Amino acid sequence: MSGPAHADDGFPFGMEMTLEAARMPGSKRIPDLDIGDSGEVILELWCKGGKGQFSVAGNTVIFVAGEMENRPCPPERAQADDDLIAALTDAATWKRQGDVVSFVGATTLRFRLNTN
Repeated sequence: MSGPAHADDGFPFGMEMTLEAARMPGSKRIPDLDIGDSGEVILELWCKGGKGQFSVAGNTVIFVAGEMENRPCPPERAQADDDLIAALTDAATWKRQGDVVSFVGATTLRFRLNTN
C-alpha cells in the first residue's frame, strides 16, 4: 500500500485546509487556510479574508493574524469570522491525525487537509 509522499504527522506547511464546520445559511463558503512553506497563511473565512502567520515548535503553535479585509456580509458571519480568528490566536498547541489538523486552546478547531 502506498500513498502520497508527505510527512505523516508534521505541521502542514505548504498545504491548504478547510475548517470542519457546517455552511452558514446563505453562504457557500467554509473557512479555509492556505499555509505557506514558512508558515505564512492566507485566510478565507465566512466573509473576511486576510493574512496571518503560524510559528511552530514541536506541538506548540502561535498564530498571529494580519490585516483582514472586511467584506460586506451579515453581522453573524462577520462575528463568526472574528470568533474563528480569536480561537486560532488563542490556540497553544496543535496535533495532526492523518488529514485532520486540530488547533487546541479554549476551543478546539478541526481542519481537514485538502488532499485532492
